[in-house]
Amino acid sequence: MREPIQRRKLYQEVLERLMARIHQGEFPPGSQLPSERDLMEQYGVGRPAVREALQAMERSGFVEIAHGERARVVDLTADRLIAQITAGAQHLLRTKPDMLKHMKQARVFLETSTARMAAERATEEQIARLREAIAAHRASMVNLDDFIERDMAFHREIADISGNPIFPSIVESMFRWASEFYITLVRAPGAEELTLTEHQRIVDAIAAHDGDAAAEAMRAHLMRANDLYRELGQQ
Repeated sequence: MREPIQRRKLYQEVLERLMARIHQGEFPPGSQLPSERDLMEQYGVGRPAVREALQAMERSGFVEIAHGERARVVDLTADRLIAQITAGAQHLLRTKPDMLKHMKQARVFLETSTARMAAERATEEQIARLREAIAAHRASMVNLDDFIERDMAFHREIADISGNPIFPSIVESMFRWASEFYITLVRAPGAEELTLTEHQRIVDAIAAHDGDAAAEAMRAHLMRANDLYRELGQQ
């Protein structure tokens, strides 16, 4: 079988070696990589290869580069990783209308599951935090931007009860990706009060440790929002 060897650019070799050193623990999160000059000497390459490798690592979220300082290794989290695709996701939603429908479907699937998990696992302290989140949400009704942030925080709080850090990161990301559509939805007359009432139903089901009721309350809440969005979009 013919398997041609792919020619690689110098920066790719530098990138691979630096990533291997990071994976091996030589440069833990928060530490700085060697200077560009040191890397040039270590690998026997020119400045362009080193800079291109560092820039590729920065774009991928592995390092941060401040002007005049050496690249610093980032402590990767689910939030940081998912944030890397935010611009692409928002562009996709704007240019391919069907993707918004698919994302809303995915959100219903994920959040009904996290609501069920929250009902099964929530401690009294976590339930108290959910009630506090609703109170803060209600207090924010005078400020639309704050109201939307509190809305997102409420959904993230439920996902966080799962104990899986990926769930709250995805819940928040999907919320933010569709935020420009969601703002229109929240501005509908009476939508704020209806949102708070539905959130209260979700919390009551979680507090009762009723997984079926929590999942159904979340599903009804998100489906109502989806229906309202379609109505607004037709105006």
